[in-house]
Amino acid sequence: MPSFPPVQSVQRALALLAELNRQRVTSIGELHRRTGLPKPTIVRLLETLIAEGFAACDSRVGGYQVTSKVAALSSGFHGAPMVIEAARPWAIDLTRRLKWPVAVGLLQESAVFVRFSTIPDSPVSPFHATINLRLSLVSRALGRAYLAYCPSGERRLLVGMLSASGHAEDRPDNFARAVQQLVRATRSRGYAERDPNVEPRNSNTIAVPIMANKLVLATMGLTYFRSAVRRSTLIDTLVPALKEARTHIEQSIQAMRAP
Repeated sequence: MPSFPPVQSVQRALALLAELNRQRVTSIGELHRRTGLPKPTIVRLLETLIAEGFAACDSRVGGYQVTSKVAALSSGFHGAPMVIEAARPWAIDLTRRLKWPVAVGLLQESAVFVRFSTIPDSPVSPFHATINLRLSLVSRALGRAYLAYCPSGERRLLVGMLSASGHAEDRPDNFARAVQQLVRATRSRGYAERDPNVEPRNSNTIAVPIMANKLVLATMGLTYFRSAVRRSTLIDTLVPALKEARTHIEQSIQAMRAP
């Protein structure tokens, strides 16, 4: 049991910041609806967060949103870096336009892990949740996009790690040849696709790398039901839209890094 009762003002501030962090952009009315806090309290807390640099009010986008300073709160935890902040609005926009869920993954050791997903924004997602899902560099679209576009020296290191992996998905038959073929095929197409033999087979994922200075910062993928998307639609609509969103994200990262 705690020695003292919780400080209610701190609880309210944390609840508001948590809800603010869940939304790309939001309003006082929406924050009131979601948190139940009185609107005057929300206004005072928002002004405090803005004064401390954790939130901003942008009339161009129509409301309040968190700033990159929020990432400092997780400096003791390996949380989402700048690329997730840059990718979030474009991934959400892509899902709202195309309906299909979008995921952003980051490399961790010898696999890509999903660190952001628009599944809550998608009415037709094949999955219920994918945050922290491990994706193989050899068989999954987001992993293949990383392996195909990372620098050759990094790829050699990753292949060495994969050859000793305890995951069967990471070590297909004729491993070295399989890696060469998937890298060549992915770079030739300009995007990665999930291995069709990987479950669930009723869906597919396409993915592209998010890059800066010839390094892969993250990968972004879009998942859809195979029965709902023709190959022509995939090539003419989904792939260009995914690449366009990737371009916007890379531009956002460049702007965020600029002095």
